[in-house]
Amino acid sequence: MSRPPKWRHVQFLPDTTYFKPVGVPLKELEEVVLAVEELEALRLKDIEGLEQEQCAEKMNISRPTFVRIINAARRKVAEALVKGYAIRIEGGNYQIAGTVRCGRCGHEWLQPETGSDLACPQCLNPGKGRGGHRRGWRNQGNRLG
Repeated sequence: MSRPPKWRHVQFLPDTTYFKPVGVPLKELEEVVLAVEELEALRLKDIEGLEQEQCAEKMNISRPTFVRIINAARRKVAEALVKGYAIRIEGGNYQIAGTVRCGRCGHEWLQPETGSDLACPQCLNPGKGRGGHRRGWRNQGNRLG
């Protein structure tokens, strides 16, 4: 039996967790599920512009694990864009760590790793508290698991 993966540290939870092509009814769409740690890998590497080693350190994982996560995330996003699938962001194997930024007002605050209250202290955005402090394993029904 293999060892369970380490919890990935995530510093950003999105307010918007679903994207779909315009003009296509939801019932006609296939979807790709992007785990929260995959979104964090994209954010650190492609938006923050950090090197892979720095990204891996921030997420508390090894560099090869980071590479696997970001490659999976990029593949899922590319397939959704090319084939016109919806993208749903949910689940994964992560915990909130360090500074958290509110997706609504942009306020940043330090979130203790043992805390479970993720509401923004400035705008009281309750959307950050979805699911508690730790998330379970990603949904096994993923199209591109």
